[in-house]
Parts: sequence; C-alpha cells; structure tokens
Amino acid sequence: MDKPWKTFYPKNIPYEIEIPSLSLYDLLDCSAERHPNQKAVIDGDQELTYCELKSASDRFAASLYEKGFRKGDRIALMLPNCVEYIISFYAIHRLGGVVVQVNPMYQSSELDYLLRDSEATWFIGHSEQQKKLEKIGISNQLIIIVADRDKQQEDGLYEWIAKGTNRLPDLDINPEKDLALLQYTGGTTGRSKGVMLTHFNITSNVHQDKVYTADPLQLQEAGERLLGLSPLFHVFGMARMNSAIYTASTYITIEKFEIDKVVDLIRKHRPTIFPGVPTMYISLLNHPDLTADDLSCFKYCSCGSAPLPVEIINQFKVKFDVPIFEGFGMSETSPTTHRNPVIGKRKVGSIGLPYPNTDAKIVDMETGTIEMPPGQAGELVVKGPQIMKGYWRKPEETTLALRDGWLYTGDIATMDEDGYFFIVGRKKEMIIASGFNIYPVEVEEVIYQHKGIAEVCVYGVPDSYSGESVKATIVKKKGAQVTEQEIIEWCTGQLAKYKIPRVVEFKDQLPKSTVGKILKRVLVEEEIERRKAMVGGK
Repeated sequence: MDKPWKTFYPKNIPYEIEIPSLSLYDLLDCSAERHPNQKAVIDGDQELTYCELKSASDRFAASLYEKGFRKGDRIALMLPNCVEYIISFYAIHRLGGVVVQVNPMYQSSELDYLLRDSEATWFIGHSEQQKKLEKIGISNQLIIIVADRDKQQEDGLYEWIAKGTNRLPDLDINPEKDLALLQYTGGTTGRSKGVMLTHFNITSNVHQDKVYTADPLQLQEAGERLLGLSPLFHVFGMARMNSAIYTASTYITIEKFEIDKVVDLIRKHRPTIFPGVPTMYISLLNHPDLTADDLSCFKYCSCGSAPLPVEIINQFKVKFDVPIFEGFGMSETSPTTHRNPVIGKRKVGSIGLPYPNTDAKIVDMETGTIEMPPGQAGELVVKGPQIMKGYWRKPEETTLALRDGWLYTGDIATMDEDGYFFIVGRKKEMIIASGFNIYPVEVEEVIYQHKGIAEVCVYGVPDSYSGESVKATIVKKKGAQVTEQEIIEWCTGQLAKYKIPRVVEFKDQLPKSTVGKILKRVLVEEEIERRKAMVGGK
C-alpha cells in the first residue's frame, strides 16, 4: 500500500535523511568540543559546563577501566534524575559498557529478577540501595559504586572521579552492532523483558527527532534549556537527555517531580523545551497559581510514556496557550516512531506521522500479514533504524515481536486517508463484551469531557453473561461532586450502549508506573480479588 503521509509530510522536512553513525559518547564529546563553556547540566546547586561534564565522565571512565571494567560489561545504573546519573551514563559508554537501567524505587524482589536476568556485574546507586542488595544476597557478586552527593565519601563516585587519570583506551565502538542499553519493559502486562538497544538505535532516534522537530522550530544549538523531569531510567527521559546533549542544550532536572518545586524551577530557569508525561501535564493544569506568563518560555512541549487525553491537551492550550505535540514510542523503538508535525497539519488526538526513515502500517490482528485500509483498526507495526536488536536472551519473544524487520507493537491503531496514525488501544487491553470490541481510550475520552473528572481508567472485568463488562475507575477533581449514575448518564447518548460502563468506582488516586502510566492490570487484579472475597464470604 502507498504511504499517504509522504504527500502530507511537512515542507522542508525530508522523509529520508542521512543518519550519522555515532556512539552515545560521541554526543557528549562533540558538544564539549564545540561548546566547552556552555552550561550542560543544572541539578539544584550542582552545575556543570560541557567541558566539566566530559572531564568528570572521562575521569570516572578511567577509574572504571583501571578497576577492570571492559567493553560489553553490564553495569546496573540505579539512580534518580541527577548529575551523577549523567556522568555515569557517558563514562560507561566511553568504555563500550552496557547500561542496565534500574528504577530506584524497585524493591528487593524486582531488583533480584533484573540483576540476575541481565547478569550485571557492576552496580551504581545511592547508599540506601545497598540494603536491598544485601537482602537478596547478591551484593558480594557485584562491584558496587555509591553515588551519593557527599563528595568526601570513601570509595564513592566522586572519589573515583578524583582519582581518575587521562589514561583511557581508544574509543572502540561499532554503533550499529554494539549493545549500549538494556531497557527493561515496564512490566505492565507481565514479566519485564530486557530490550536490547544499540548505540545507533538510540543516536539515530536522537537525530531523527532533531530533523523532525528542532530544525523546523529553528531551535538553537547551545541556546535551548530542556526541563528534564521524566525519569532518566525510563527510555523517554533517557532519550530526551541525549537530545539535549546532542544539541548542546542545558539540561535542567530535579530528583523527584513535586509540582510546587517544578513551578519554582520553571520561573527561575525559564526552560524552552518540556518533554513531559501525562501526570505532569495534569498537575500543571490543575496548579492554582500557574499562569500563561509562567509557561510563555516554552517553545516546544511533547508528551511521552502514555497517551494524553485530548481533553487535557485542549484545556492546556486554552489555559496556557501552549500546544502539546503528541507522539508514539516504546522501549523497543528507542523510543519514538511517530509525532505530530510542529509545522504543517497537526491533528489533535493523533500520534502524527512516522519519523524520517521510519515505515509504519496497520495489519490484521489475527495473522499480522494483511494490511488494513485507511480507517480500519489493526495492529501497528513499524520499521526503522531505531528498532531494537531484540529481547535479552529471549529468542522466542524476539521472534514474535520482530518479523521480517517489522516490530509488532501490540498497539491497536488506525491510519486515516492523510497518513496520520491514531492509537485506539492495546491488544491486551481491548474489552470484548458480547462479541463487541471496545477500546478503553474511546470511553475514557468521553468521560474526560465531564468537568468533574481529574483522571479516569477504563478496563474490562469478568462478566458471566457477556464475557467482559466495562468498568471505569475515576479520580474526581478537588471539590467536585460526581456520582456513578451521573457518569453513566453522561456516557449515554455519546457512546453505544455496550460501551457504557456498567460499574463506576471512585478512588483518591490511580495506580501508576514511575512515568505516570496507569497500571490497568493492578485495577483488574484488585477487582478479581474483590470478587473472590465476596464469593468466599457468602
């Protein structure tokens, strides 16, 4: 089938580009050479120029090398957003090591699985993480480097940096072949898998993003300030950090998203680029003191990690006069494959068009071999230089996900006549009630339009008659008075009868992953357990 988006591709953005073959370390090295005195990182009272960041990374790499770290070694990086993460990340890649991304909120059982699965032999984290390692009895199998901010700590990160020399091996990295990252999937639908990403997977996506976004907006090299609040241990946050380094921008971050501190950070540093996740935009939208003037510094806002409801996008634009450009990506795609154009036609609610050098199509959900016509739902499959190498030591899962160069995303989507793509839902989240397919996002969009709703999650629960029925779990806006019957009546007339929630539940908050993705499986499991308890109590 023809690729209709080529006709609607924004002017002056080439559909096919030449992508340089770069390692992740090259991103830092080139920016430090071109702009040594440009501020690279702001992390509270810690600020580093590009020259200082490169020097710290090189010296840490030298100490790692002296202690026996070699190309291909896997090192677990268990840090929140901080300058220590950034120094460590580029030091590891200077030596051709493999970063194993670890969520610092993981507890012992989660950490045990990830460390054993990745077979990491090195570990960088805060001192508080050592107790978790001791609990699972794995600390004696690791070389542990404590990265606390205390620069006087014996044998800590800063001592390793201080003792580092200029003696480093030659840079020995084949970007297209060498593994750079094990990015473990969120585990929202099952056991987490290690996504293998090469240097070229990640740096090609950084370059694609620059050509598709930064260049059309005429963003300035060494002139922008990126607000890095998305977790660096997540592929979205990590990629945006690399984009900042590639363009010699200033990366501004704090360890934890706290809305009042974030507002102060925006007012103080006036960031120009904000890649956020849904919960961040919802928090900004509901902040009582934030004004359009406060956000007038933003030149570009994007959303990642989870879909952002159209109603939130519209409210954000009305209140702050700031558009949010939606896109699509996964850990398996380094992460971005699609984004709404920043110039030309933008369709709110769409994930936009494929990035340069990226192909995409919609295929049938049964065989995955029949390409669906415009407007008809099917599974989204993608192909491009950013597509993962495979899943770490999981050949069967790799074979299922990668077929003839195409990545089968597991997402249900449609493509319209203009080549714009729309995510309808996840294959595993689709509700089947009395034979009808129901996409949760469609119901959620309707409920979000109710003025009393802050957040909503729609999912299927077991039903003895229809197989599954629709349930909505809702967080009300502060002070709002909303009832179950009111929500059902709100949906009536806007949705087919079989799509209207049979059950509406209200909660103070929804369970979420660390990047703001609502964990539907947790809500489903809670419902199943509740029903078991009811049966057992009879």
